[in-house]
Amino acid sequence: MSVVKINAITVAPERADELIERFSARAGQVGTAPGFEAFELLRPTDDRDVFLVYTRWRSEEDFLAWVQSPAFAEGHRGHAKGGPVGTDSELWSFDVVQHESAG
Repeated sequence: MSVVKINAITVAPERADELIERFSARAGQVGTAPGFEAFELLRPTDDRDVFLVYTRWRSEEDFLAWVQSPAFAEGHRGHAKGGPVGTDSELWSFDVVQHESAG
């Protein structure tokens, strides 16, 4: 079964749009990585300030290969230019043990 990686990124409300813009600017890059299955950027709709970056991978090895790839480094170059948008982040890891899709 697949593995899921969730990056929980704390973002001040005044910088939320900037985070979304940075992800939009690199849209599609992760989709070409071997073993990539899904991506979602989740914006909080309550009083929280934590965005969730959800990715699903065929295997842990595929995820690690992506993290070590030039495309990943390129996508995170914004940290070097304008600094990170988030004030904190935490990577959560899961194995998919059940899955159901519509239709």
